Amino acid sequence: MTDTAIDAIADASSAQTGEFAGENSAYYEAEFEKIQGTTGFAWSWNTMAAVFGPLWGALRGVWGFFWIYLILELFAFVQIGRGLWGDLGADQPAKYERLQANIARREEQARELIAAGNAAEAESKLNIAENLKKVAAAAKEQADLASNEASMILLVGLAVLFVVKLSEGFYANVAYEAQYLKWRTNPKIQSGVNWTNAGIGALLLLAIWPLTLIRFTVADPNKWIAQLTNGLLGDRISITQFPVQKQYFAYLARKGDEGFDWLANKFGGVFDGVTAAVRWVLDSLEVLLIQTPWPVVMLMIVVMAYRLAGPRVAIFTAAALAYLAFMGLWEISMITVALIGAGAFLCILFGIPLGIWFGKSRRAYALAEPVLDFMQTMPAFVYLIPIIAFFGTGKPPGVLATIIFAMPPVIRLTALGMRGVPETTKEAAVAFGCSKRQLLFFVELPLALPSIMTGINQTILMSLSMVVIASLIGAEGLGALILEALQYAAKGQGLLGGLAILFCAMVIDRIAQGVYRRRAGGG
Repeated sequence: MTDTAIDAIADASSAQTGEFAGENSAYYEAEFEKIQGTTGFAWSWNTMAAVFGPLWGALRGVWGFFWIYLILELFAFVQIGRGLWGDLGADQPAKYERLQANIARREEQARELIAAGNAAEAESKLNIAENLKKVAAAAKEQADLASNEASMILLVGLAVLFVVKLSEGFYANVAYEAQYLKWRTNPKIQSGVNWTNAGIGALLLLAIWPLTLIRFTVADPNKWIAQLTNGLLGDRISITQFPVQKQYFAYLARKGDEGFDWLANKFGGVFDGVTAAVRWVLDSLEVLLIQTPWPVVMLMIVVMAYRLAGPRVAIFTAAALAYLAFMGLWEISMITVALIGAGAFLCILFGIPLGIWFGKSRRAYALAEPVLDFMQTMPAFVYLIPIIAFFGTGKPPGVLATIIFAMPPVIRLTALGMRGVPETTKEAAVAFGCSKRQLLFFVELPLALPSIMTGINQTILMSLSMVVIASLIGAEGLGALILEALQYAAKGQGLLGGLAILFCAMVIDRIAQGVYRRRAGGG
């Protein structure tokens, strides 16, 4: 490349930097060149950023810089404010003065009693005065410590502010150069200075800093603000609690109760039918697991583990089941497995078809995604409220709560597996004459099976995690054992019950993982 070409490229780069930086472009051109030519940390200093801090970030549109240093500077200023104006130990000097006055009064009473010839009562007053002197000395010591602590906090705040300012000065150009590189690929990113953004940044500072400083530096900020405004805005203005009356909450809570009652009365037959269906599945599993002789059940589970996952998993399964049997936890463990099995079976029965539908229809998945997010993010205990309102208590409601909590993974991962099937593979299958049914069962589902199996595994384990929570509404099994241990602080019982749940989870997980390993190894 000739010198002329190199100069042309340099001129074009300089012109781009000037267009991006706007004001003071020569400075930023030199600093960007320094940063780009340094492999390690570039010692590039920006005085304006160090002086104005977050406001410089708002002016230049570097909003990440703005928010980071708004918080860091606020922390430093809070420490400085606490050291200068904070009422650290302010009650101790007042307490000391009150105690001194009380001591003087007791001593005066003692002198009067001595003069009156009542030496015994005078001695009692003097003893009280001596005890009060010890308390006063402790209060004085606390006041001195608070004064020293305020000085230390002030020094820490100043040190933090100094470090933050140094960091702003050295980091500003690095952050701005990164924004410049993004601007070169996306011209919509802010370039130059923007005084409107600077005004927005200043308003944000005014909205955040003053109230926060008042909150952490004034002993009673609400009373202080009321005094500052001479009561024009009320006797007390709360800056720590939203000024709203609780009757709104009470009104909406009452309406919620009425809504639940109306639904329970209007659709009671539907809810009873759902409960009966769940109870049928649960009773069938309990007949298989509990009423069948335990050696038969144990043998069936161990053989299944051997066939699906291999001899090592079978040995572990036998040991885990032996623990449940010898600890006397066999029956309640099988109740737990029945609850998990019923919940997981229903999750898989409805979740896989829904996942297939959502994997094929992006519009349907877009509508269902907020519902799935709600099901996964809502705290598990909250599920129990509508479950109790509509289905009562007992094992079937516990299974229904488990379904709400554990179904989203199998739906999401089935949809993900279906969307992951290559379009070229589906086009080739259609070209060879596959019908929609053949395409689904012989092409899409086999290719999506690893993702579907992962979803099933996650659903089973999440069902197990609901065991203890479901026991709160009458679901029996190991969860009830753990709940009882919590209520009576039975540490040994809780540990043994927790190990039983752990072994159940590990058996299920090892069998599922063994299926994956054998399938991957061609076994």
